[in-house]
Amino acid sequence: MLYELGNFLLRLSDVFSFCRLVNYLTFRAILAALTAVVFVFMFSRPFIRTMHRLRFLDQFRETGIRTAHDKSGTPTLGGILIVGGVLSSMLLWGNWRNPFLLYALAGMLWYGGMGFWDDFSKIRRGSGNRGMSERTKLLLQAVFGCAFAWGWVGPWAPLSRDLAAGLYVPFYKYPVLTLHPLLYAAFIVVFVLFVSNAVNLTDGLDGLAITPSLFVMGVLGIFAYVEGNTIYSGYLFYPYLKGAGELTVFGAAFVGAGLGFLWYNAYPAQIFMGDTGSLAIGGAMAVVSVLLKQEMLFPILGGLFVAEALSSQIQDKIGVRWLGRRIFYRAPLHHSLQHRGIAETKVVIRLWIISGILALVALATLKLR
Repeated sequence: MLYELGNFLLRLSDVFSFCRLVNYLTFRAILAALTAVVFVFMFSRPFIRTMHRLRFLDQFRETGIRTAHDKSGTPTLGGILIVGGVLSSMLLWGNWRNPFLLYALAGMLWYGGMGFWDDFSKIRRGSGNRGMSERTKLLLQAVFGCAFAWGWVGPWAPLSRDLAAGLYVPFYKYPVLTLHPLLYAAFIVVFVLFVSNAVNLTDGLDGLAITPSLFVMGVLGIFAYVEGNTIYSGYLFYPYLKGAGELTVFGAAFVGAGLGFLWYNAYPAQIFMGDTGSLAIGGAMAVVSVLLKQEMLFPILGGLFVAEALSSQIQDKIGVRWLGRRIFYRAPLHHSLQHRGIAETKVVIRLWIISGILALVALATLKLR
């Protein structure tokens, strides 16, 4: 809204020459972050009170960790605050004619809507184990993945088909191969499913998922700025993605909303993001990674989420189902660390540190290529 208004006034008269600021990505990114954090701060306390009044509280789910019992009864659905902060910020500062932004918002809203359905089902049924079925969840995730992949390499691709289907790896300047559109579409579907569920599995301790998410989206925002700029992308040998710079504004809004949410989600949490937040974050993260051609960077940048997802899947699919026994004491990773007697706050902060280090390594790939 303000982006469009600024450009309208700029065309109207030279008196409004200061409105050209809205055309600077850095200016809009800073204001987008501030808008999102103010939104979350303004609405968090009323939202928490409303969740208490409506009895929209977290439902206990057995994890084998004693401290989990202390968390039942904490308000959930906090992901609405994160999504609301990003969306309100984008309404003011986003360029809604930009296809990169529309894809990113679509991913966040679709997965956030799924998460809301899952959270509401658990609340209504009074059990943390009785939400949306795994089959339904995977089906809905796959539906979006297929639609997104079809649009990205098909009729609504903002890039040429060869560029859109190119596969890039960290520390190497050129695409390692260009996949057939159908094969790349299948890769996108699998990637989006994996990333969204990885974030969902990580959200198990106070503040654990949100801070690594800020690292990931912050770094992706920097990549968006580089790849959307002809000078920087050419200097660093990245493909120039016309319009991708708008994801810098989106990433900044996400960081602002996440920081505001962390204020209330840090130990002891006053509110949980629920699947509404974790799936929305994972969906946005996956879509932005694909849009920026940084899918293969995610194992480094989102290494914590990868470790959490793999530990859970190895435990469940290989250990329990195939071998008939546990491979780890507990899964995912954060529960395994708790089982060893490490305090929750120490587990969370140490995993934050690891995630921050991985983000720095990912940033180093900008130059080390």
